[in-house]
Amino acid sequence: MTEMKGTYCLIVNIAKDSVVRVGALGEKHFERGHYAYIGSALNSLEKRIERHLKGRKKKHWHIDYLLAKKQAKIAGVFVKESKTKEECKVAKKVARIGKAIEGFGCSDCSCKAHLFRVNTHELEKLLKREGFKRWR
Repeated sequence: MTEMKGTYCLIVNIAKDSVVRVGALGEKHFERGHYAYIGSALNSLEKRIERHLKGRKKKHWHIDYLLAKKQAKIAGVFVKESKTKEECKVAKKVARIGKAIEGFGCSDCSCKAHLFRVNTHELEKLLKREGFKRWR
């Protein structure tokens, strides 16, 4: 069995306004609402998503700090299989419809952000146009 490779989008619901210390980024303010986190996994997409869905874990990526808070829950996951890294291309498109959380999730690229406060209806339409499908 070959492992899936590609890009994913976590839809994270934040139940109340919060301030979260995000590693070296420091404290970030999150308004109540829905957020889209764009990531990729060119080794095992399934394992990466399962890691995000898992409760307690070592904090490695910016998203780990946010998901460690009880007010932040994953409300949905979308995936797009591909052999190449497309997360920056997708993040730039999501930036047009969402509010960027500057510096979040993009320490290894030149993007403004990989986390955006979004309207989920607009986000799902964009993801569908880009070839994403709901995870499970």
